[in-house]
Amino acid sequence: MSSLSQVAPGYRAHHTLPLRVEAVRQLRRRRTLVMALVLALLPFVLVVAFAIGGAPEGQEDRVTLMATATASGANLAATALFVSAAFLLVVPVALFCGDTVASEASWSSLRYLLAAPVPRARLLGSKLAVALAFSAAAMVLLPLVALAVGTVAYGWGPLEMPTGGELPIGDALGRLALVVLYIFLSQLVTAALAFWLSTVTDAPLGAVGGAVGLTIVGNVLDAVTALGSWRDFLPAHWQFAWADALQPHMEWGGMVKGVSVSVAYALVFLAFAFRGFGRKDVVS
Repeated sequence: MSSLSQVAPGYRAHHTLPLRVEAVRQLRRRRTLVMALVLALLPFVLVVAFAIGGAPEGQEDRVTLMATATASGANLAATALFVSAAFLLVVPVALFCGDTVASEASWSSLRYLLAAPVPRARLLGSKLAVALAFSAAAMVLLPLVALAVGTVAYGWGPLEMPTGGELPIGDALGRLALVVLYIFLSQLVTAALAFWLSTVTDAPLGAVGGAVGLTIVGNVLDAVTALGSWRDFLPAHWQFAWADALQPHMEWGGMVKGVSVSVAYALVFLAFAFRGFGRKDVVS
C-alpha cells in the first residue's frame, strides 16, 4: 500500500498547520481583540472606582487584597488578579480553547483542513497549543497593565500585605509572576474541558458556555460546606490558593494541591478530546 509520503512527495505530517499560521489566524479574530480590550480596561475601571468611592476597605469579617489596592502599582496588580481570578480570567480560557475547533466546524472548514491533509492529532495539537498560548497571554496582560496603571496612579513601591508587612518590589514582582503562573495552571481544567467540548459540538458558544457554566457549578458546589473534604477534589476549592504566595513566608501546600487537581482533570478531558476526535466522522 502506498504511503502518503509516496503519493505526495515532500509531505511531512509535522509540517502541516504550523503554529505560526494558526496563531495569526486566531490573532486576527475579532473576539481576540475584544477580550484583550476588556482585560486592559479593568485596571482603569478600578482606578476610576477608587477615585470616585475613596480608599477601598476590607470586609468586616476579613481582610483582603482590596483593602490595600491603592498602596502601590504592585498592589493594584494583585487586586486586579484577586477580583478577576474567579470569573473574568476564566472567560478568555474558555473562549480561546472552546472556540478553536468548533468554529472550524461551524464554518464548514474543518473537513477541508483534514483533507489538506492535516493529521487529526496534529490539528488538535496545534490548535490546543495556540489556544493555551493566547490564554496565558491574557493572564499576563491584565497584571502588566494594572502594574503600569497603578504605578502612574499610586506610585512605584513595595507590595503592602493586608495582614501587615510588605514585600520589596523585586520580591513582589517575582511573587506576582508566580501568582499568574498558578492561575494559568489552575485554569488548565477549564481549558481542557472547553477544548473537549469544542471537539464534540459544531456550536462554539455551546463549548464556551458549557465550560464556563460547569466552572460556575464548581464554584457553587465549593460553597456547600456540607460536602466537607469532598470539596478538596473540586478545582474551584483551590482557585485562591495563590494568596499564600503573597505572604511574608510563602506557603506551597495549597498551590501544589490546586495544580495537582487541575492537571489531573485536564489530562482526562484532553484524553477524551484526542480519542473522540480521532474516531469522529467529520462532515462539517
